Amino acid sequence: MTATPISIPIGILTVSDRASRGVYEDLGGPAIERELARLLVTPWRAVRRLVPDERPEIEGRLVELCDVEGCSLVVTTGGTGPAPRDVTPEATEAVCQRMMPGFGELMRAVSLRVVPTAILSRQTAGIRGRSLIVNLPGKPSAIADCLEAVFPAVPYCIDLIGGPRLETDPAVCKAFRPKA
Repeated sequence: MTATPISIPIGILTVSDRASRGVYEDLGGPAIERELARLLVTPWRAVRRLVPDERPEIEGRLVELCDVEGCSLVVTTGGTGPAPRDVTPEATEAVCQRMMPGFGELMRAVSLRVVPTAILSRQTAGIRGRSLIVNLPGKPSAIADCLEAVFPAVPYCIDLIGGPRLETDPAVCKAFRPKA
């Protein structure tokens, strides 16, 4: 009898006023799921949430995904621009013990190769307990570019904070781990 591998919960939080009201379909969350399915070989399952651009709701869902659902990785989409209602980075910073600014720096650098307005994006990342939270932009093509850029560091970061081991498909993404 072969044991069924346990799937690791990964949080996916879409932040959008219009998608949360049903005005249009959430494209960001499914784009994150597709990209994670391409990157990871470790069995995992998406724990999806959709909230409006309201800081208390964003903070509440981030805490829930990390502390209640046990997601070692939480990926958000939306709310990272300069508009007054774009508050995802502030919500992320409010719930994290430590910020990881290198993630945002790399995502902006990669995005600037595609569009000059990438400098307006405020993506960031932070650590809450044993969870890594990464803010991505809302556009599906930018989600793929940004997640692919930072993902080589994600599994090792999760190792370092005490999360479960994530393995990537080396044909798609070679995760970096120091030699033992």
